Amino acid sequence: MTLRDFRIGWRTLLQDPAYSLVVIAGLGVGFAAALLLLGFVRYSWQYNAGVPGADHVYIVKQRFNVDPKAPWFDQAPMLLRLAAARAPGVLASSAYIPTRPRIMGLTARIDGQLHGMDGLTVMPGFAEILGLQALRGNLTLALEQPEGFAITEEAARRHFGTADAIGRTMLVEGKLLRASAVLRTPGANTTIPFEVLVGVRSVLAEAHVKEEMMTGKAGWWGKVLVRVDPGASVQALTAALQQAVDQSPGVQDVPPETRQRLGTRKVMDVALSSLRDAYFDRDVGQNEISAVGDRGSRVVIAALGAMAALILAMAAINYVNLAAVRVLRRQREVAMRKVLGAGMRQIVWQMLAESMLVALLATGLGLLLAWLALPLFAQLVDRKLDGMLSIANIGAALLLGVALGALTAAYPASIALRVRPGVVLAGRGDSESVRGMQLRRVLTVAQVAAAMGLASITLAIAWQTTFAMRVSPGFDPAPLLIVDLPDTVRESARARSFIAALSAQPGVAGSAISEDAVGRHQVSWLRDLKRPGGISASMEMKSVSAAFFEQYGIAPRAGRLFSARTDKEDDPVPLVLNAIAARALGFATPEAALGQTLLFTGFDNKTIEKRVVGIAPELRFQSLRETPHAMAYELWTAGMTLSVRATGELAPVEAAVRRLWPAYFPDAMLKTHRAGAILALNYAEDARVAKLLAIGTCIALAIAAFGTYVLSAHTVQRRAKEIVLRKLHGAGRAAIGLLVLREIGTLTLVAAAIGLPLAALAIERYLATYVEHAPIGYWTLLFALASTVAVALAAVARHAWLAMRMMASDALRV
Repeated sequence: MTLRDFRIGWRTLLQDPAYSLVVIAGLGVGFAAALLLLGFVRYSWQYNAGVPGADHVYIVKQRFNVDPKAPWFDQAPMLLRLAAARAPGVLASSAYIPTRPRIMGLTARIDGQLHGMDGLTVMPGFAEILGLQALRGNLTLALEQPEGFAITEEAARRHFGTADAIGRTMLVEGKLLRASAVLRTPGANTTIPFEVLVGVRSVLAEAHVKEEMMTGKAGWWGKVLVRVDPGASVQALTAALQQAVDQSPGVQDVPPETRQRLGTRKVMDVALSSLRDAYFDRDVGQNEISAVGDRGSRVVIAALGAMAALILAMAAINYVNLAAVRVLRRQREVAMRKVLGAGMRQIVWQMLAESMLVALLATGLGLLLAWLALPLFAQLVDRKLDGMLSIANIGAALLLGVALGALTAAYPASIALRVRPGVVLAGRGDSESVRGMQLRRVLTVAQVAAAMGLASITLAIAWQTTFAMRVSPGFDPAPLLIVDLPDTVRESARARSFIAALSAQPGVAGSAISEDAVGRHQVSWLRDLKRPGGISASMEMKSVSAAFFEQYGIAPRAGRLFSARTDKEDDPVPLVLNAIAARALGFATPEAALGQTLLFTGFDNKTIEKRVVGIAPELRFQSLRETPHAMAYELWTAGMTLSVRATGELAPVEAAVRRLWPAYFPDAMLKTHRAGAILALNYAEDARVAKLLAIGTCIALAIAAFGTYVLSAHTVQRRAKEIVLRKLHGAGRAAIGLLVLREIGTLTLVAAAIGLPLAALAIERYLATYVEHAPIGYWTLLFALASTVAVALAAVARHAWLAMRMMASDALRV
């Protein structure tokens, strides 16, 4: 293949600009979609890959089995850092915690302005385990000095306006800190995100936090990292850590009735999870200490990769079909080249050059479209993908384009090689072989089946997500605004003053205090409740103010709920259960629990008697993927979540909060959320997947429609003489139109028989992750079938009409 072949191919494309525009645009759009999806798949599989030897770095996980439905946490008692350091085969161990709990966040005042930051307080060894590098300053000193901190280069630019932030200061809660090191910014695809690092001796670490991080004697949870020698036994290390946990005071102090209920199960299970696999570890829970961070599903990522390959394959099939039809129309040209001495090799090189040229032009167009769509795509998947179109990735895309050009040239070249010059130049034509026609029909069926299946799955996911977002959480979220306070209300006079001032604002009907918002999992406490002389049960405790149920508009299922008119704030005696909790405690009916006394063990290990005053309906603190569980409500105003009820629209209430906030919390950043938005966050990933699938489905349907259009065009051309003969023998226009539609309709039904059962299986697998389903049935499959048929009919309508109007003189002309 020489440059001359490419010049001939270029002139050939210019001779038929409509054809060239269609094939390049179609292949380019498919290439752009595939590049974005494949780039995101690669990004997801490369989480934590920037950490040197990440396969040998492990996160210590634990599951507290006091709650039978407790999730795993990638947080563990920090005493395990010391236990790991003593274990054979461990090269390094460290621990870290958020500098401030996630419910508060780290807020710094820089040049008079407030800045929110992701900050970590780290133990020695953290930087070495993650392979962090200082571009400026001294990282060791930054983490040893009480006033020092390290900041990433990107964060330095954002917060200080320069990458050279050494010596710059910030004020945090009245304490002055100085930048002592600027770090190379880690990759965005990390499960340990941070902007600022401080050491355990930092002025930001309270004395009791320093002591616990150093000794771990109280059993507080933190993130524990361990770097293991490649030849060491991970099983032996896990056993050593399990033994350390079993002997810890926190486990030893578990009440006897809890141990009896656990039977042979351990109080706390310990496991090690590779840092490289952390992104796909979806079994971990979150609490007020730390968020789970970015997590993904292997199944979803693999499905997106498959969809990328499918879209690219469909676009390539379209090009093959078009190129095959074009070669059939160029038979005289090919025959003349053979007569003039062109050999098999020259014919193949020419077809390959044309295909390569189309593929590379489409690749260039695809890269341009991917670059233009990247910001929107990154927003859609909620990831930072700034570096996705790197030089290496562009090079890989070009190689993919070359490979695609080579593959798509094979079939058109085989048609060209089979051209018989004597037959063609004699004017008798040389039609496509039966096997070739069957092959193109199979390819078109595959296109339509894929598009139909994608449409079915997309509809099911979108419908289930919409259902989940709209299902009642047990109250009306519309008039509720959630405000995250920087202080616990019970201990903060300024928080109470802020609430009083806000309650006096027009448009505010009232407010309530809780540890967390309904539908969110920042704060979650599990405690044992026991019937005197009876059984005990572990359940989630929800601490709320007396006005909580009234402001949320929740009526009791039995008995009464807390009320600001009858209950005293922080009264330790009244208790409200849900029906599941009542049954877990052995009551025959929820009503039977009313007035009963239960024993409750507080965090100080003192036993308190509580009395059940009412049964609350089920509130959706969890998503539809989780079964409701036992829950108890107590009166306690030590929460930091304020729920404000509006008398009308929420906008005036939000404005009032913004107006009052600086006067009471000048050093804290305002965080407000609408209650409905918090509930919707549980299904944010489903919504993103549904949007991605919807875009992919539209592209797939468009490609399938175009493939059907090409097939119908060639069908009319191939059967032109037959159509005319049928007309001469009395066939009407309707019969001729049905002749064209019948072939395409048959292929569409075959595609439905292939695509819809596979889609039904995928939908069933997806819905299995929910405990409550939308009433989907089979309507998504039928709707996808109807939509695809409509698209196919629209694609073939023009050629059916042309066949109906075909003149005998045109078809029988030699």
